[in-house]
Amino acid sequence: MLTMGIDVGSRSSKCVILDDGELMTYGSIETGPNIVKTAQAAVEAAVQRRTGLWGEYRMKLPDVKVDHLKIEDMAFIVSTGYGRAIVPFAHRNITEITCHCRGAQWFVPGVSTVLDVGGQDSKGIRVGAKGEVGDFVMNDKCAGGTGRFMEIVAEALHVPLEEIGPLSLKSKKDLPFSSTCAAFGRGAAVTMAKEGERKEDILNGLHEAIANRVMALVRKVGIADKFVISGGIGRNVALVKKIEARLDGLKANLPPEPMIVGAVGAALFALDLAKKKDQADVSEKVAG
Repeated sequence: MLTMGIDVGSRSSKCVILDDGELMTYGSIETGPNIVKTAQAAVEAAVQRRTGLWGEYRMKLPDVKVDHLKIEDMAFIVSTGYGRAIVPFAHRNITEITCHCRGAQWFVPGVSTVLDVGGQDSKGIRVGAKGEVGDFVMNDKCAGGTGRFMEIVAEALHVPLEEIGPLSLKSKKDLPFSSTCAAFGRGAAVTMAKEGERKEDILNGLHEAIANRVMALVRKVGIADKFVISGGIGRNVALVKKIEARLDGLKANLPPEPMIVGAVGAALFALDLAKKKDQADVSEKVAG
């Protein structure tokens, strides 16, 4: 049974197709101004096995032909993310917090806490025993401490986003950096660069500031064993390292492809709903 999860985030959109709960294919693209077109393009990226963000594929996919698949082939489709209500071909939409819990449970059974750093917001989520949302807290409306904040600074320093983590690890100097406002952060980065500070040191300060901010967020829901980082930020080696340094001996669990955690959760909910629909259809036929 084929099910689809589509996560339309503020900065990136991901599509996952499962076959009876097993990963069949996925794709990711940058979110465009038209959500309907973005959702359709994300599906195309999945069936063509293309990912346009954060570099290459991270997960081994089954050696099966998928480029013939169409939306109509899906038994059920669930959308999530900030644009979830606008995806025209989705049968149901579910909040990203709920989907990230479910997806994290699929990647790391028994997960207790999830940190999801998205494009425009960050979330600390406490996961219940059955993979449900136990508690959660989000950052304020400012983009400081989010993926977009990192993008803004990377653009100001003319460093490709996928390179800021490795470059930051080369730093030999600690620079103070405020994460309270993305606009001020960009100005601070430009000023430091003009004053002769090296890019790696500026980025190190950026990663320190964001790690402090997101960890203060996630501590509000409680950090326990099997702590998972989801979202594209999980591909940033420097930020992951700084977060782990604040875990009091715990190790962060990184899904092999952290970007698709929410989309996987959506596809798993789609599978549940498809099965319920089948059961209801059978019951109706029997009753008829």
